[in-house]
Amino acid sequence: MNHIETQLLAAPRNRLYLSTIAVIVAILFLWSFTAVNFSNMNQNGLTIAQNIIYGITHPDPALLFNVTKQSVLYLLVETLAIAFLGTLVGAVLAVPLAFLAASNIVPRPVSWLTRLLLITIRTIPALVYGLMFIRVTGPGPFAGVLTVGLTSIGMLAKLYVDAIEELDTRVLESMTSIGCTTFEKIRFGIVPQLLSIFSSVMIYRFDMNMREASILGLVGAGGIGAPLIFAMRSYKWDQVGSILIGLVVLILIIEFLSNKLRAKLVRG
Repeated sequence: MNHIETQLLAAPRNRLYLSTIAVIVAILFLWSFTAVNFSNMNQNGLTIAQNIIYGITHPDPALLFNVTKQSVLYLLVETLAIAFLGTLVGAVLAVPLAFLAASNIVPRPVSWLTRLLLITIRTIPALVYGLMFIRVTGPGPFAGVLTVGLTSIGMLAKLYVDAIEELDTRVLESMTSIGCTTFEKIRFGIVPQLLSIFSSVMIYRFDMNMREASILGLVGAGGIGAPLIFAMRSYKWDQVGSILIGLVVLILIIEFLSNKLRAKLVRG
């Protein structure tokens, strides 16, 4: 018997504590299960469920593989463009806000007010922003870009602030001692420390925005969401299957590439 096994055997069992937790979890599960209502399920509902599964597993190949403006390929490219441009807009606008929110850069009152603004931006759901921008710009991809950009600012600026507050100030102090200008300190002291972190965070946010951009189409902000909801309302489950397959494949590709890029940035 090795040392680790001896420690495990010597550790207190806390059986009463574990039993109490197990009983509480079981009670909560049974209580939640009482909210499930099976009385509304009938033969018609089961038939609809079978049609949904059949349609999704037998997608419409014409919709999936053609290159018209109504095809899955075109809509996925449009969704990708919305996510990319929105992420780029949010990443650029988040930089000055992040510096204004960093307590080691600006006075605390300014930092506190900027953080309050960022919290407010993050609190409002993306669909609400989408509905507001549609009223201003009209339905279409441009409203989606503005929505993705604004929702990206809150998260990106928060993560940027964390990186800024962890800056190695000794580099800046040494550059000041040799007479470097403010531009030189920013260019050679701050940017090299933050560039890889900012890029990694931006790639991660782009991955998230791809999913948000696909949902924004539900409110008319461009992308693949609107055709998806129209197909579901029309019970065209083969079209739903085509759209979902294209969306899943695109997100998997983006996930793979973003992980590779972020890994290179971290190693670099």
